[in-house]
Amino acid sequence: MMKTRRRSSDRISSLPQNIIEAILTLMPIRDAIRTSILSKKWRYYWTTMPELVFDHNLVQSILGGEIWLKYKLVNAIFHVLLIHRGQATLKFELDVNKLGMTTELDQIIFSLSRRSNVKCLIIDTSDSFYKLPASFFLIQGLESLKLLNCDFEPPLTINGFKKLRNMSFYNVQVSSEVLQHFLSSCPLLEKIVLGGYEEEYVEENSFTFVQLFQCVPLVHTLDISKYYMKYLVAGGMPNKLPTLLHLKDVSLDVCLREQDIISSVLCIIRSSPNLEALFFLMYDNENLPTQESSIKFVDLQDDLSLTLDHLTYFEIADFSNISFEMEFVKLILGKAPLLKIARIVLKDNVSVDEQVIILTDMIRLPFPRASPSAQLIVERSKTEDS
Repeated sequence: MMKTRRRSSDRISSLPQNIIEAILTLMPIRDAIRTSILSKKWRYYWTTMPELVFDHNLVQSILGGEIWLKYKLVNAIFHVLLIHRGQATLKFELDVNKLGMTTELDQIIFSLSRRSNVKCLIIDTSDSFYKLPASFFLIQGLESLKLLNCDFEPPLTINGFKKLRNMSFYNVQVSSEVLQHFLSSCPLLEKIVLGGYEEEYVEENSFTFVQLFQCVPLVHTLDISKYYMKYLVAGGMPNKLPTLLHLKDVSLDVCLREQDIISSVLCIIRSSPNLEALFFLMYDNENLPTQESSIKFVDLQDDLSLTLDHLTYFEIADFSNISFEMEFVKLILGKAPLLKIARIVLKDNVSVDEQVIILTDMIRLPFPRASPSAQLIVERSKTEDS
């Protein structure tokens, strides 16, 4: 009777292995490994966890002076990688400069390059730029890559990642020439995120949106920050690109003061017949001159080549309540018959009284709406303190 009660009370051990692995993934890696002492059955559960995270939580769990801390941390990482088996998402979120372990991280990446089961890799080196070693570019099994605060310069003998589908760069130091070559060498890319604040990108005009779409014909998700926008739109765009059949989800930073940006945004929309979601983050538009617009949105309402027949979600953030932004919203609402949600997130400097006026005008003023059932949401941005 006692054995029966014990078995029935241990419900967690009786769960399917994939559920147990998912539970372990929610724990700090140090605690997940400690479950190996629970029983013989639990000894190896952690070794097939689908996600391994090496971050500040692991650092804080290790006691000792700076040199001893680095030694134990590196030893722990190598120990985990040595015993772990199966495919895994690996996350390295470490301030390598502060810890003084740039060389050690090079060695860890070299170790990863000799494994065939690394499918997803995330490297975030806090505020310091980490120069990726040559061995990083030998991890050819990668399907998903996210880099933050890294220096990206592949050796001349290395191309891209043939299996890569998702790529996110945030504050990555990479020249436009290298970026173009890398993207063209990743034939399966479906998701591209380019975010950052590097001013030097603005002056580089050798890589444009036209070339970007030539490099990644299968892309379905595109997220471009304002500084990447500035050099990708250099030189303008043709009226229409080759049809982007796969593109469904687009997030762009938009400044209505810059004609090249507006024409490029409209060109992307015009060339993407299967768009389902659009997100625009507006910037610098409060400095627009009040007497003239950089684009004639009213004329575009009658442009039959601009259609959004599959769009279901539209959001425009940092909305400054200027007339040209409102014309932009009206343009989208007038071209999307299947639209379900249109969300306007106001910039912090828009007053509550202005918010009421916006809501009143959107309800009162007659303008073409392709989807009369679309839910219109006007809200204030959510700050960290709210």
